Amino acid sequence: MAWHPHPDVWIVMIGIYAGYLWTLRRVGPRHISPGDQPASRSQVAAFTLGVLSMWLVADWPIHELAEEYLFSVHMVQHLVFSLVSAPLLLLGTPGWLARAILSPKFLLAAMRVVTKPVIAILLFNGYLVFSHWPSFVNLVTANELAHFFAHVALVAVSLVMWWPVLSPIAEVPRLSHPGQMLYLFLQTIVPTVPASFLTFAKVPLYEAYASAPRIFGISAVTDQMTAGLIMKIGGGFLLWGVIAILFFRWSSRETSGTPDAVDWQDIENRLNRAEEAKA
Repeated sequence: MAWHPHPDVWIVMIGIYAGYLWTLRRVGPRHISPGDQPASRSQVAAFTLGVLSMWLVADWPIHELAEEYLFSVHMVQHLVFSLVSAPLLLLGTPGWLARAILSPKFLLAAMRVVTKPVIAILLFNGYLVFSHWPSFVNLVTANELAHFFAHVALVAVSLVMWWPVLSPIAEVPRLSHPGQMLYLFLQTIVPTVPASFLTFAKVPLYEAYASAPRIFGISAVTDQMTAGLIMKIGGGFLLWGVIAILFFRWSSRETSGTPDAVDWQDIENRLNRAEEAKA
């Protein structure tokens, strides 16, 4: 395949990243105390990696492989969007920025509802199952606009899913560390259902990939089985990796008796703004 950039992807990704940097530089100083940075280096790095990871799987050659040839690459694309890009974008979002985005009361109220653990699980996994329905997959592989909005919806529900674990603001708080671990464990269960159908099906489930040109000597059934294994093992590996990190952080905090630094920093910043407003 010859190099074939996608201008729409370039425009969206550059727009997101440029908008982020402009907001930090121009808007950030209004929301922080004098001398503070709008975002830490680790936050900027996380957001940068989040945008780059989306760009990587949305542009050539992943785009062509995922849409025209291999469902397994399509699955990798979706795992990156939902389990890599989304949490990195949240990690890169300072509390003041998330608060500013959610400043309209209806948005904040809606976020408080959709990020409740049970609702977030149902939204994310409901979309996961729906987006792997044969008629839906056949549609998005044939229609570029539908494909684009399917990815937008995937990133949106993924941000909602990760919010109870990585929320940057106290108004819509994170779960406790044990709650986060249980929540992510539950997230590993539902994907086993579509993953099992994909892994053990004896015939291709998706006409778009059954009739696609075969490359690398991979049959449609083998490609489909590989996609199911990627969904179950790859997704589980990423989620269990986060669970392990959370466990060790929780264990370390319980041993040392120190509070969660991120939450306390957020509260401190809010108190500083309140004092400045009174002055």
